[in-house]
Amino acid sequence: MQNKRLYQTGLLAMFLYAGVVQAQTSDAIGTLTPYSMFGLGEHARQGTTFNRMMGGIGVSLRDHRYINFLNPAAISAHDTLSFMLDFGVEAQNLYHANSQSRSAFNSMNMNHFVFSFPLYKKSAMMVGFSPYSHVGYNFEEKELRPEFISELGDVAYRHYGEGSINQLFLGGALSVSKSFSVGAEGIYYFGTLSRSSNVIFNNAEAYSSIYANAKTVLSSFAAKIGVQYEGRLQNRYVISAGATALLPTTLKGDMSRVATSTDTIYQSVQSGLRVRLPAELAGGVSLSRKYFEEGGLNKWMVGFDYTRQDWTQTDFAPTPGIQFAPAVKSAYKMGFELTPDVYDIRYFFKHWTYRGGVYYENSYLKLNGQQVNSMGFTLGVSIPVFRWSNMLNFGIDMGQRGAVSDQLVRERYVMFQVSFSLYDIWFRKMKYE
Repeated sequence: MQNKRLYQTGLLAMFLYAGVVQAQTSDAIGTLTPYSMFGLGEHARQGTTFNRMMGGIGVSLRDHRYINFLNPAAISAHDTLSFMLDFGVEAQNLYHANSQSRSAFNSMNMNHFVFSFPLYKKSAMMVGFSPYSHVGYNFEEKELRPEFISELGDVAYRHYGEGSINQLFLGGALSVSKSFSVGAEGIYYFGTLSRSSNVIFNNAEAYSSIYANAKTVLSSFAAKIGVQYEGRLQNRYVISAGATALLPTTLKGDMSRVATSTDTIYQSVQSGLRVRLPAELAGGVSLSRKYFEEGGLNKWMVGFDYTRQDWTQTDFAPTPGIQFAPAVKSAYKMGFELTPDVYDIRYFFKHWTYRGGVYYENSYLKLNGQQVNSMGFTLGVSIPVFRWSNMLNFGIDMGQRGAVSDQLVRERYVMFQVSFSLYDIWFRKMKYE
């Protein structure tokens, strides 16, 4: 009975057995969501604050002031003498609820670090780092069934997980013509995921507590290709379209398991672990109104993105007591931006760029036959600093994932993003010496 309970580490166990959930803050984990217990954890939202402020769009966007790594073809929009750097952090505020309990969690982590530089004429490169997925959960379930309490006494089931899969990427792009650009990107995935499940017997004289941990180390190389087309219409209107394809790969690594009580009772190492990372396809379209005939800064822009990734052929370790299966992940995103008047010399606020967006996402998690989805809206602003192309960016993402019904957890979140975009600061030419 003890071993059976030891491996029932699933998300819904705390509800099926009417447990009391107590979420706790830990500096060691980058997020705290019960949905990160499965698969590779919670997928991080991709893109810089520039993308995140507009619902996450970016496949078709070309802007010489920002690094848009959602499509490697987009970096060819940079000026030929520009050096650009973008660094951002994110603060998460998560609120969980089910029919019996509530919890909250706050954290702050680095969201991305990326820089780009020109190569030759209409080509450019970028190098960057960002998280791909996070594992983070920490809760305790009290045994409430009278028949078990009478036999075992006070028993607690504690579950804890941490770790991340990160991505380091190097990309290049070339403007083949005035309207068409292509790009390619190499990605290196790497990271460690750790999941623990403990059975704590407070009646220590009769029973010894059991501590179990599974640590997975994974890494792999992958590739991504992208294209963009930009067509100019009359009266400074521009329509853009883009597409990307993340090629499939296989994460490889090892998993070590250990269970201890008064002594080590179980220990194993599984070498040659393989986790299939499926292909991801994305497409986008946008319409913008430029300030200048030759292009450059947008007065306004609206855009739409769609992404799809089929995880149904990926095998993950089963979670006893829970029907978990990977599903087809898809997302619909819409966003806009507006810069009121860059010519205004009286009101600095009119030089700011205001952004907003909405999104709806079906995650790759299907629990007890229900696919976990999320929806939300985003708002943000970019403020020029030092020079007009250097930006301080602020964004907010508010939404909900899951539901109280269907034995799921309703997760409401508020995420704040702050980033600084440096443009051409190392190539500035002084007028006087």
